[in-house]
Amino acid sequence: MPTERIALVTGANQGVGLEVATKLAANGVTVYVGSRDLARGEAAAAGIGDGATAIQLDVTDLASIAAAAERIRAEHGRLDLLVSNAGISNTRTGSATPDEMAASGTASLASLDEVRAIWDVNVFGVLAVYQAMLPLLRESSDARIVNVSSGVGSLASNADPSFPYRRIYGPGYAASKTAENAMTLAMMIELEDTDIKINLVSPGFTSTALNNFAGTESIEEGSREVVRVALLGPDGPTGTFTRWEDATIPW
Repeated sequence: MPTERIALVTGANQGVGLEVATKLAANGVTVYVGSRDLARGEAAAAGIGDGATAIQLDVTDLASIAAAAERIRAEHGRLDLLVSNAGISNTRTGSATPDEMAASGTASLASLDEVRAIWDVNVFGVLAVYQAMLPLLRESSDARIVNVSSGVGSLASNADPSFPYRRIYGPGYAASKTAENAMTLAMMIELEDTDIKINLVSPGFTSTALNNFAGTESIEEGSREVVRVALLGPDGPTGTFTRWEDATIPW
C-alpha cells in the first residue's frame, strides 16, 4: 500500500494556501500547488522546494479543473488530500479596509456583479473542484477534504447581536462563506457512508491580500488549523467545523 500522500491545495501561490502547501511538503506530503497563474504557481513551488509541483488551476474554469484532475490521475492515479483554499473577498483594486468594504457591500448597496464574481470562486468553485476531484479521492485508501471557510459565515454566530463581526455581514464575502459552509454540509452528508473524511476550517482573521493585510493574525497563525486538520490520520474526525485549536464553530 502506498505511504506517500498526494495533495492538491487550491489558491496555493500566496497567503494561507502557500503556507499550507509549505507545511504539508515539510511533512512529507507530495503537494500540487494550485494556481490560476501557472508562473506564480511555479515560483511558489520552487520556493517550497522538494515535494511541491505547480499545477494550473482556475476554480472558475471547468476546463482548467478537468485538466488538473487528468494530470493528477496520469501522474498518481489518486488524490489523498484536497484542500479547497482558493477564495476572494471582492473584485476591487485599491487599499480599502474591511470596514470600508463592508460599508459599501451591504444588502442594499452591494454590486450584483461583484457578488456573483465572489460566489463564483468561493461557492461554485469549491463545488466544481469537489466534483472533479472526487473520483480521484475515491481511489485513495485514506482520503480527506479540507474546505477553508470562515467563521464570519456562521449563521448562528451572526444571529447573535454580540458577535463582533456581525456588522460586516453582507451578501458578498460573508454570505459566500455561509454558502460554502452549506455546500460543505451537502458534501458531508453525501460522504457520511464512505471512508472519505471532510472537514471545514476557519483560519481566523489572518493578514492576507484577502483583507488588504488588515488581519490580526499572521499567515503562520492562520494556517495552523488548516494544517492540523489536513494532517489528521485515518482515525481522525470528519464532519467538523473548527478554528484553532480544534475549537468548534457553530453552523
